[in-house]
Amino acid sequence: MVIVETKKEYNLFKKHFSESDTIVIPIECDFNKHPKDTKLCLLYVKTIEKDSEEFILPFRHSDATNLDENELKEISTSKSVFTYNKKKLLHFLDWEDVSDMNMIYYLQKNKVLNIDDVTTNSHEFFLRQYHKKPNVNCVIPIMKHLEWCRKMVEKIMVGALHSRKDTELLYKTYNVDVLETLQKIESNGLQTVNNMVYSEYNPYTATGRPSNRFGGMNFAALNKKDGSRKQFISRYGEDGMLVEMDYDAYHLRLIGDVVDYKFPKGSVHKHMAKLYNTSYDEAKGLSFQYLYGHIPDDVIKTNPFFARVQSYIDGVWERYKSNNFIESDIYNKRIYRENLSDMNKNKVFNYLIQLMETESNMKMLTELLPKISGYKSKLILYNYDSFLFDFHLSDGLKFLRKAKGIIEQSGKFPVKVGKGWNYHEMKDITRKFK
Repeated sequence: MVIVETKKEYNLFKKHFSESDTIVIPIECDFNKHPKDTKLCLLYVKTIEKDSEEFILPFRHSDATNLDENELKEISTSKSVFTYNKKKLLHFLDWEDVSDMNMIYYLQKNKVLNIDDVTTNSHEFFLRQYHKKPNVNCVIPIMKHLEWCRKMVEKIMVGALHSRKDTELLYKTYNVDVLETLQKIESNGLQTVNNMVYSEYNPYTATGRPSNRFGGMNFAALNKKDGSRKQFISRYGEDGMLVEMDYDAYHLRLIGDVVDYKFPKGSVHKHMAKLYNTSYDEAKGLSFQYLYGHIPDDVIKTNPFFARVQSYIDGVWERYKSNNFIESDIYNKRIYRENLSDMNKNKVFNYLIQLMETESNMKMLTELLPKISGYKSKLILYNYDSFLFDFHLSDGLKFLRKAKGIIEQSGKFPVKVGKGWNYHEMKDITRKFK
């Protein structure tokens, strides 16, 4: 093991890094903070060869002669880089071709690699005694960090063992479309009246729909009624505002697209109200009730949309029982029967809806983010069927029309648009785009 402190040691590291596949583990200064809101303390690198080498690069540790973090920009490799948490690594290092071993394991097992048991006596002591102190990792002995990293390597290798040929293409897609997309959104942050805060997406859920929590805040379920959204404002002050675009009847339209049901232009819920012969509000409630629960026989007979939905549900259930997995319609992700419990026909369908929603969003976002990267405005929050922008006024309607067009996916999924000086007091401006 080499603690890289001199130019000679650094050149040795660069040579090994460029010539070998590696496992890389970043250690942040402050474990209580979001990776975007702290600095890199140490970087552990292990080459994957017969004669493997270990390197620790110190940047802000009290026990070492620290390197200049800017030197990492000089590092490049045509080899593969493996890590446990790709999103976290990318917050520190803008590297390409990074593979997330947790994702490999998740795609096979539908759960994450468990690292709860990865610790050392020293880590437990410092985190117990000084858990509220900033930058604790900078004083935990380097050799103890090394011990911890070696245990992490064992976990990462478990992920490697679950890499299978039949999920190779899917993994490559999820490794980029999902992880890199979510990392980019996280890195933009959300401005509050006090400071900048960062969300943290977790794509490793039962259905694949990302949760989003950090710092005691559930960004996926911000209360719309209690005024707590008022704290979120534009980072641009008077030169900016928040703009939200959210899909209209998203799940109904997603399923309609899959079962080839053509909704007429305008409101889906108004269309369904005519089929039900009821009011708009009642129709909205009934549609969600039937979509996520049981579709009555009389509805199947009289409602052409739900007749097609029921036929699709029946087909999904039969394929699930026959193949022992369900498969998404967009990325062909499989959730295996062995990783599920207490499933029934409707529950399988609900899993598939959430998976379909997530993959549709990820596919769209991989197109959106590069096309808006040259603007000052930033996408700061994605929640299931809505997308929140910190909009710089100088970008004008041109930016908003461009973003709206991409999000709507050639008009298949129309959005409503709202604006506000804060995230609570939002005004509908959809008509401006007609």
